Amino acid sequence: MKTTDKVIINCALTGMIPTKELNQSVPLTPQEIAEDVDMAVKYGASIVHVHARGKSGKPTWKKDIYAEIIKRIRDKQPKVIITVSTSGRNWSEFEKRAEVLELDGDIKPDMATLTMGSMNFINTASMNSPEMIEKLATTMQKNGIKPEFEIFEPGMIHKANFMLERGMIKDENPYFNIFLGNLGTAPLEVTNISALLNLLPKNANWAFAGLGRFQLRANVMGLTMGGGVRLGLEDNIYLNQEKEVLATNQGQLERINKIIDLMDLEVSTIEETRERLGLPLN
Repeated sequence: MKTTDKVIINCALTGMIPTKELNQSVPLTPQEIAEDVDMAVKYGASIVHVHARGKSGKPTWKKDIYAEIIKRIRDKQPKVIITVSTSGRNWSEFEKRAEVLELDGDIKPDMATLTMGSMNFINTASMNSPEMIEKLATTMQKNGIKPEFEIFEPGMIHKANFMLERGMIKDENPYFNIFLGNLGTAPLEVTNISALLNLLPKNANWAFAGLGRFQLRANVMGLTMGGGVRLGLEDNIYLNQEKEVLATNQGQLERINKIIDLMDLEVSTIEETRERLGLPLN
């Protein structure tokens, strides 16, 4: 695995679960998402993780909505790295999960999520069969979209390594998001962290994300271990452990920037992150 003093900040703005009723600051419309991206870039985010919502506010897979989101983002921040979701949490059909991968030209996403196995969240299951993983990976590769490996337990890294070593996914600079604290997968404990990091390929770029109250601790652990961070309202709608203070994407970014500064680290620019991940510099 790679370690660096340049911290890649990945901001997951919306997700599938948060609603305006839970937190008024969650960006749902294409305009709101683009405005939050514009803000996030100014606070050092070089990657933004995007979920689409329909007019009702419910999650959607529709590529036309993703297209509007990406266009609005690129009108404001043309260089930021845009990652779209292919999650199977709310729908399982390959056609729905892969529809966003059909976008091309100026609205083609840079990256797309690739969850490397099935798992349980606190109340729901996310099913990712070997066939589904391989079909999504093949579609991403064919369309020139970089996979963002989403990892919830060590076996998922083992699967990613298998696909990389056999050329099923061709990526000399893979990027891994490692999620900690979910009730059904790897907890935020030192023994798990060591196992996860030891399994990463030597050329991996990686970030720690913590779900719910584990977000800040996971972020700080990622910084301590020489990696990047993923944060945002998708992962935690609260700013404090006691769930007394609602968060904003800006508030989370302001806090992590203070911590990065106190640790005498530097934030990776968009251009530096693109180079590290092997993405076009535009």
